[in-house]
Amino acid sequence: MSPTDEQGYTETGQTRTRLPGGDPYGGAPRRTGRSSSRGLVTVVGVVVLLIAAIAFANRGDGSSSGDSPRKDQPKAAATGASGTRPVQTKTGTIPSGFAHTEQGAQSAAANYAVALGSAEMFNKASRDFVLEAVMSPSHVTSSVAAMDKAYTPAFNQSLGLSKDGAAPQGYTFVSRTSPIGTKVTEATNDTATVEVWCSGLLGLAGDKSTNPVTNSWFTITMKLEWTANDWKIITHSQKEGPAPVPGDDKASSSDEMSRAVEGYGGFTYAR
Repeated sequence: MSPTDEQGYTETGQTRTRLPGGDPYGGAPRRTGRSSSRGLVTVVGVVVLLIAAIAFANRGDGSSSGDSPRKDQPKAAATGASGTRPVQTKTGTIPSGFAHTEQGAQSAAANYAVALGSAEMFNKASRDFVLEAVMSPSHVTSSVAAMDKAYTPAFNQSLGLSKDGAAPQGYTFVSRTSPIGTKVTEATNDTATVEVWCSGLLGLAGDKSTNPVTNSWFTITMKLEWTANDWKIITHSQKEGPAPVPGDDKASSSDEMSRAVEGYGGFTYAR
């Protein structure tokens, strides 16, 4: 995630950070369950959707209905499994060796979003390694300098970390980015601009944390170039959203959050 709050994600690659004002782990009231009337409406809604789905499935191929899809309706690029084997090589823990295609560029952008939003960005040595792995060689030096100005010891301490980005004993630092979908907005043979819609987690899980783990939604735009037989980042920026309406999920305890982060690993994104 990012060392800035209101600045958002600049061309140097910082990710947005929100510093919450409360601490749900410290005893703030949790949301109550839904009322019985609301639950009834939900059940009725599910039943209606189920009936509609069955009716749709029983229509057949619809060839006799005379209906046809709107030709002017925009279609999203397929983001499901394509049958293409995922990349088999890695630079450290970061996937590499993506295909020289638009699909390969999307896969690279998704994986690089995960790396740039990881907890490794808060430590100088591991941050430099990440930047070496994801940035175009001609842009590594400038990116390292920009990130050093953003991820300062003072910023780490403001999140409850040590100056070098380590969590206090008994606490778990969480910084994760999960791509939801990707889209190519511009492409040539050797360049591609890819938007990655993401959900992110950031915070410090612990009984007395003043920066509990919170969720955010944002879209990262990366301009990539094909260099040294792989896709690498030239520039990247970020904007807020699209964000869904928050649900009624209860906030987990600090112990539950810590165990989840330690027990569930990340994914390699490829199509």
